[in-house]
Amino acid sequence: MAQIDTQIPASAGRTGLTDTLKVALIGHGIQLSRTPEMHRREGAAQGLSYTYELRDSALGADLTIAQMLDQAQADGLRGVNITHPFKQAALAHLDQLSEAARAVQAVNTVVFRDGKRFGHNTDYWGFSEAFRRGLPNVPRGTVLLLGAGGAGGAVAHALCDLGVETLLIQDVQLERAEALAEVLRARGQTVRVSTEPGTAAASADGIVNASPVGMASLPGTPIPVDLLEPRHWVADIIYFPLETELLPAARARGR
Repeated sequence: MAQIDTQIPASAGRTGLTDTLKVALIGHGIQLSRTPEMHRREGAAQGLSYTYELRDSALGADLTIAQMLDQAQADGLRGVNITHPFKQAALAHLDQLSEAARAVQAVNTVVFRDGKRFGHNTDYWGFSEAFRRGLPNVPRGTVLLLGAGGAGGAVAHALCDLGVETLLIQDVQLERAEALAEVLRARGQTVRVSTEPGTAAASADGIVNASPVGMASLPGTPIPVDLLEPRHWVADIIYFPLETELLPAARARGR
C-alpha cells in the first residue's frame, strides 16, 4: 500500500471539457442503480462529453476491489464511484486521501490522475446537508445508527458533528461496530455498541439506517418495524428504492 496523504492536488479532479469523461460505479449487485442516469444528466447539464457505466462484481468473475480498480485505471477511466461493499476495502489500494475520507476511513469516489488514485468521501457532507434540510429541529439526545460500514462511518461522524449527545451503533458485524465506536470515543463522543435492537430503540430519539438492508437487492427492514414508536424520527440513506420498507412503516406510526 502506498503512503496515504491528506493533501490532494487542486487539479486532481479537473479535466479538459473537450475530452470524453469516462467514469463508472463499482459495487456488488448494482444493476438497478440509478447513479448512471443521474450522472449522465448532470454531465449533459454541465456541457460535458460524459459516459458512466456499471462495474458489478456480482457479474461473471466476482472480482476483488483491487482488480476492479486496476481494470478501471487500465481502461482509461477518469475515476469511479465506490459503493457497497467496497467503501472501506478500497482504502488499501489508493495513493492519497482527502481529509474527509481519512476521517471516516471510507471512500465513495476515486479520481485517477497522473498514474495515481485520489480517494474522496462525499457521504459525510451529503448526509449532513440532507439532515439539516429534512430534520432540522428533531431531538438529538440519543440516536440509534444501524450499520457501521463505509457509509455508516461517514453518517456516524456527521451525526456527532450535528450535535447528537449519545450514539448507539448496531451492526451485524459486532467487531465493525466496536471499531467505529472506538474511533468516535477518541474524539470525545459518547458511544455505545448495541446488540439488542429493542433496548436501543426504546432509548433512542431517532433512528438512522446506514445499512444496505432496504436496497432493491436486499429488501426488508434493518430492525423489526414493531420497535418503531410515534416519538421516533427516522432517516434512511438508501436512495433506491426511494421509499424503503422502513420509511412507510415509520410514517404509519406517526412520524
